[in-house]
Amino acid sequence: MSTLEADQEPAAPRKLRPGRTNATKQKLFEASMDLIGERGASGVTVDEIAAAAGVSKGTVYYNFGSKSDLIAQLLRHGVDILEARLLSVQGGTADPLAGMEAMIGQAMDFMAEYPSFARLWVGEQWRTPSEWQDTFAELRARLLQVIGTAIEDVAAQYPVDATISRGSLEAAVFGACFVVGLDRQTYNPERSRDQSVAAIMTIMRGYVLKGPNRQG
Repeated sequence: MSTLEADQEPAAPRKLRPGRTNATKQKLFEASMDLIGERGASGVTVDEIAAAAGVSKGTVYYNFGSKSDLIAQLLRHGVDILEARLLSVQGGTADPLAGMEAMIGQAMDFMAEYPSFARLWVGEQWRTPSEWQDTFAELRARLLQVIGTAIEDVAAQYPVDATISRGSLEAAVFGACFVVGLDRQTYNPERSRDQSVAAIMTIMRGYVLKGPNRQG
């Protein structure tokens, strides 16, 4: 049997208790990110992922089914972590620009902790065709929604440049977080977190035309 066939032999996954499933998913996520980040999802086998996580191949199939389902779930798990961190600081300050800065700081911390997830995301998101294209689209929309809400908060308190497309602004902040965060980890480790955050914040500060809107 070929490696590809072995990786795709799917035993129907059983339902496990949520706590056990989440713990196993986190273990697989942390252990496999370096493998996948270095060689891409298609270059890593379930055997290697299981070995890196210290579990059996059967355990992987037991929890997640096929290799394709495993990768999709790992992507979802990574976005769950990042989204929770962004939401943890949303609305935590009266100044929405400071709130956006705190969110970007959370994104930089996530990229520092999981640089291989950022590498996987950047490397696979625009690959076509991709068996995870629908998964990427769904997860991207979730993160853009969080960023979009923060942008709306800024626009509600500050006069902003209405000629800038809101969707383009969301994408600019989203893309900058991944690219700047990954660039810092890969090529410029001497660059500080605050320097990276400040660079991304220039996008938002360029969106704001002047001081706070005191009307109303």
